[in-house]
Parts: sequence; C-alpha cells; structure tokens
Amino acid sequence: MEEQLLAFLDFLREEYNYSANTVAAYKNDLGQFLAFLRNGRFASATSWADITPEGLEDYVDYMKNKPYASSSVARKVAAVKSFFNYLYAKGIISENPAQNIDSPKVKKRLPKILSTEDVDKLLQAPTQKRTPKHLRDTALLRVLYATGMRVSEAVSLTVDDLDLEKQILICPGKEGESRELPFDEETREVLATYLSEGRPSLAKDKNENALFLNHRGQQLTRQGLWLIIKAYAQEANLSTDVTPHTLRHSFASHKLQHGSDLQEVQRLLGHANISTTQVYTHLEEEKEETNS
Repeated sequence: MEEQLLAFLDFLREEYNYSANTVAAYKNDLGQFLAFLRNGRFASATSWADITPEGLEDYVDYMKNKPYASSSVARKVAAVKSFFNYLYAKGIISENPAQNIDSPKVKKRLPKILSTEDVDKLLQAPTQKRTPKHLRDTALLRVLYATGMRVSEAVSLTVDDLDLEKQILICPGKEGESRELPFDEETREVLATYLSEGRPSLAKDKNENALFLNHRGQQLTRQGLWLIIKAYAQEANLSTDVTPHTLRHSFASHKLQHGSDLQEVQRLLGHANISTTQVYTHLEEEKEETNS
C-alpha cells in the first residue's frame, strides 16, 4: 500500500508541479491516515480496495476529536480524498470509497480590527520625531490605513505610482493588475513631507525608484514593514496584536461603518470575489449582536 502512496506523491510533483513543502504536507497527512488504518479495524488490509466508506467516516470522526483546528482537519481529509480519487482514476480501485465523504466545515476566523481611537494612536506614534525614518514611517502607516493595500503592494510602490495632485496611488496588485486608490488630504501632506524631507536623506542611489526606502536606501521589505508596525504598536500601548494586515482589515471595516458599499470596498481591496469582502459585514453583524 505504501507503493501507491509514493506513486501518488510522485504524481503530485510531476503532473501538478507541487512544491516540496506541499508534497511534504500530503506525505505527512497520508502517513497519518495509513497509521490510523493499521491501528484499527483495517490493520490486516493489504490493498486500498479493502478500505470502505465507513472506514473513512471513522477517520473523519477520529480527526474531529483530535486537538486540531478545523482548517487542519479539512486539509487532512482533503488529502485522503485526493488520494482515493487518484487511485480510482488510475484503475487501482474499482469503487471510490471517498466519493461521498463530506469534508469538515472550516470555521471562518473573523479578522481583528482596531478601533478608530487605536488607529489614531498608531498613526500618531511616529510623529513625535521628524527624522527621515520617522517621516517615512508616518507616511507608510498613513498610506496603509488610507488605502487598505496589502503589505506586498505597499513595499512595491514606486515614486511614479504616486500622484500627489490627484491624491491617488496606482497600486500594483496581484497578477499584474493595478488599481487606483484615493487618499485623503492628511495623507497627501505627510507623503509630501516625506518626499521633500525624508526620502532624499534615505536615498543612497538616485536611480532607486522605490517609494519607501530602508536605512540602506533600498526598497523596504515585507519583514521590515512588519517590524515597523510592531514597534509602533508597542509604543502606542495597543493591547491588540497588531500586524500589517490589521490596518487593512481596519480600513475595510471602517469604510463599511461610514457608509461605503460592499462593491466599492471590494474594488479598493482588490478582491477578486465579493464573498471575500463579505467577511467584514459578518464582523459588523457580530459586533451588533454583542452590543445588543
């Protein structure tokens, strides 16, 4: 039975070009499944054709009772279903016992957001000083909250993406698609100050076009941005565990609170499907239920 497992992993590498990490995850999940079979009523099984739908249901129930997140259980069950689909497609088994097995429902985690008061505390934290670094950080935090862009998008911004006069940033989104993101007057002012007083001092190479630069004069990295936000969250004494994505979530939630429609927020966030954006409406509904 191990031979078919190994052949399936090779199939994932060669036919689907799965990464080494993904294949390793499948190997681990399917190894756990095989161990379950050998420690239970299928201990004497010599072929995958011996495995019944009831046996798979037992495995799903077994996994549900383990201390795993629902997403982890769903992934492990999905790996088993994919394996049996492969066995059936290859003619190794004549019937697919996983055909009608339901995957566990994954509990959606609602995103953490900051109150408008906490956002103000965070945005004000770097304004206590006017060094080039602090001017950069003030502009960076303002841009993240004013536009709701992703971390990867923020660090990819160039000077050419910024139009101060029109108060618009051209955001380099996923799959080469870009979108225009407006920002408010206060964000325009801090960006203008950063460009005139902060960025020139950080720039080491006049040909460097990245908007946000690190202390070496190079494009700010995702890790660097994360550390910046973490430091100012601590300085502002925020109790919530703040990450770069927290500002994106807060932007979306606050937009809806102030009357923006779902389609507009979807466009600003760059979500391909509106169902992704709808999580913020669920967040508002939960808050209403809590306060009622």
